[in-house]
Amino acid sequence: MFRTNTCGELRLADAGRRTTLAGWVQRVRKMGGMTFVDLRDRYGITQIVFDNEHDAALNDAAVRLGREFVVQIQGTVAERTAKNANLPTGDIEVLADSLTVLNPSEVPPFTIEDETDGGDDIRMRYRYLDLRRNPVRRNLELRHRMTMEVRRYLDSKGFLEIETPMLVGSTPEGARDFVVPSRMNPGQFYALPQSPQTLKQLLMVSGMDRYFQIVKCFRDEDLRADRQPEFTQIDCEMSFIDQNDVIELFEGMAKHLFKEIRGIEINEPFLRMPWADAMKYYGSDKPDIRFGMRFVELMDTMKGHGFSVFDNAAYIGGICAKGAASYTRKQLDALTDYVRRPQIGAKGMVYARVEADGTVKSSVDKFYTQETLQELRKAMDAEPGDLILILSGDDTMKTRKQLCELRLEMGRQLGLRDRNKFACLWVVDFPMFEWSDEEQRLMAMHHPFTHPKDEDIPMLDTDPAAVRADAYDMVINGVEVGGGSIRIHDSELQAKMFEILGFTPEKAAEQFGFLMNAFKFGAPPHGGLAYGLDRWVSLFAGLDSIRDCIAFPKNNSGRDVMLDAPSALDQKQLDELQLALAPAEE
Repeated sequence: MFRTNTCGELRLADAGRRTTLAGWVQRVRKMGGMTFVDLRDRYGITQIVFDNEHDAALNDAAVRLGREFVVQIQGTVAERTAKNANLPTGDIEVLADSLTVLNPSEVPPFTIEDETDGGDDIRMRYRYLDLRRNPVRRNLELRHRMTMEVRRYLDSKGFLEIETPMLVGSTPEGARDFVVPSRMNPGQFYALPQSPQTLKQLLMVSGMDRYFQIVKCFRDEDLRADRQPEFTQIDCEMSFIDQNDVIELFEGMAKHLFKEIRGIEINEPFLRMPWADAMKYYGSDKPDIRFGMRFVELMDTMKGHGFSVFDNAAYIGGICAKGAASYTRKQLDALTDYVRRPQIGAKGMVYARVEADGTVKSSVDKFYTQETLQELRKAMDAEPGDLILILSGDDTMKTRKQLCELRLEMGRQLGLRDRNKFACLWVVDFPMFEWSDEEQRLMAMHHPFTHPKDEDIPMLDTDPAAVRADAYDMVINGVEVGGGSIRIHDSELQAKMFEILGFTPEKAAEQFGFLMNAFKFGAPPHGGLAYGLDRWVSLFAGLDSIRDCIAFPKNNSGRDVMLDAPSALDQKQLDELQLALAPAEE
């Protein structure tokens, strides 16, 4: 028997008991004729005491232990003289009478403690060591608890967990696929699923009216903090429902997770915000509504006064930062530099302070009378002590997105983006299509199987760009944690959708004929939603990136530096797959 107790479970009530513990050496401290070893496992830390008076040879062996040695000890639980209030086991220690080194360890490349000296690169290279640290381990435990609660909730609502294939056909819409060559079918390729979209729709056709799956999905996209090339969805689909049914059920699931995981009771319904309002007032389809600073359009107020930047603009918008009039010129210059960064792209920023006496001082005073600046103050609902920040541009949507970045940065600087405060909403009524400059055609904003709103269907023939979708996203604290739609279940409407997206009938049949044919055999009305499990866990854990809630993530270049993947194939494998590599460009 390796152990009879874990390192985190012994308490003062166990004093006098003999125990066996096994784990990793956290640290060794030599104090006179005694050696103290902190022994760690997944459940906690226990102090082990070796004493020359009790067993000098054993004490000598303990002194030679190094960090991360795997050991087993036997001994007696005793009350600890110098208690450690920071440890659950801080009232006790174990007086060792046996020590077995199960496996020695080299000196680890970074300290395996809550606050480590290891940078991201080295921690990812030695991820199996990083996973021993409490913060990372807790993230995985949180992930486990969440998946268990998801299964429990969906099971209570009559859902069946059904697996779908990992090797599927490539789809031309959406993100780039990861492709897998087929040795048995030379020159042909599988794709890894971006999501089980068509498969879950086929499950609805098959009569499995409530399906879910906690499933890996794959997208060959450029990475950022909330993206990985492989990620996990809580994928769900339902039959004989409408948008309200889906929203109510999965809002219920979100509230269940908040209550069971975070101990937060949410009783009121989530706000539902049309996409057009989200873009107008927040410049984002995933607005962070933990704080105000809604956009105010200022074309009527600020245009036509001789300031050419505003006079020539297609859009002028501002935000009011409450209590921020004390910002120094240095701070305001830093904000201007922030919005000028290439990834944001604004040409500049105008500011105005509301002084204690109510007068308004701005960076463009020479172009505006105090009377006009008072109109600005009124439009912005600004009070003494407030700071008004204004951006303008010749592209309304682009400028709103720039203003969004400025708003979020001000929220961060003013401490308004509290990780322990949660603001939940649904964004609804998305556009059905968006224009692609690269493709020079309309693209599906969500995917080609999204159902248009019934009242907008006639516009598919006359003004498809104005059609709204029966689509919805759940947004929490500025993060899209889930999204879905009501699906098309009529083969004629689906064919119309493919036509608008530029598919010939032959191409649509080649790519999606299996789905369109299935719709001819009695497809029920259906719809669903997919939550991003990684995003949910990172949100509840208060993380900036989803990477630390994934056991073995990729880095920002999509590489697994621990496994050194992706890597080259040897020539034999390439020959079996009948693949030839193009010569590298010089």
